[in-house]
Amino acid sequence: MKILVPVKRAIDYNVKVRVKADNSGVDLTNAKMAINPFCEIAVEEAVRLKEKGVASEIVVVSVGDKSCQEQIRTALALGADRGIQVDTDVTLDSLQIAKLLTKVVEEEQPELVILGKQSIDSDNNQTGQMLAALTGMPQGTFASEVSVEGQTVNVTREIDGGLQTVALNLPAVVTTDLRLNEPRYASLPNIMKAKRKPLAVKPAADYGVELTSNVQVLKVTPPAQREGGVKVADVTELVEKLRNEAKVIS
Repeated sequence: MKILVPVKRAIDYNVKVRVKADNSGVDLTNAKMAINPFCEIAVEEAVRLKEKGVASEIVVVSVGDKSCQEQIRTALALGADRGIQVDTDVTLDSLQIAKLLTKVVEEEQPELVILGKQSIDSDNNQTGQMLAALTGMPQGTFASEVSVEGQTVNVTREIDGGLQTVALNLPAVVTTDLRLNEPRYASLPNIMKAKRKPLAVKPAADYGVELTSNVQVLKVTPPAQREGGVKVADVTELVEKLRNEAKVIS
């Protein structure tokens, strides 16, 4: 079985995000970048399936400029076999990413596509569902457990009412949730080996996808500063403040 794992370059989740002075976006100057955490979980799950003998090859793909090769190499160090960079310096929306990934799926013909349910920067939670629709594959989203039995993948997914298990015929698309696994750390020997693993660079324009984004960011602002709390003398004063100052009750 071949598994395709799309990964995204994002700001490290430990970094405090800064907004540009003109509110046009997030300031990436000297910011530490990493694999999107949900994508890292997808890589880990693919590696575990390979370790179980279910998968024979793991292909990692990322869409972006040359800088995203760093995250592809990280995924290779975690256990992936080869990487693909779909090269573009254009900021793309979820649908365009899904269309490019559809072309990669057509080329690679994977039996399983595992990707993060969302990225921590745009937070859209759209690409996996769009990819499944464009490829005609069944999908299992928000996976907290994945098991492959023959030509079926069973996905236990987290829903509002608890857990739901769906059986999908392969090939299929699975998006990962936080509780699926705990990603491993890349060892130094594997980091060195990853430098020698194949990484193909393919221009996004070659795939015939319209790369003009349909989404425009109007403004990015940091969250409002939280004000300090106050002590109240009694319940009457509390109700008065909730009604007249916070205006959360009428």
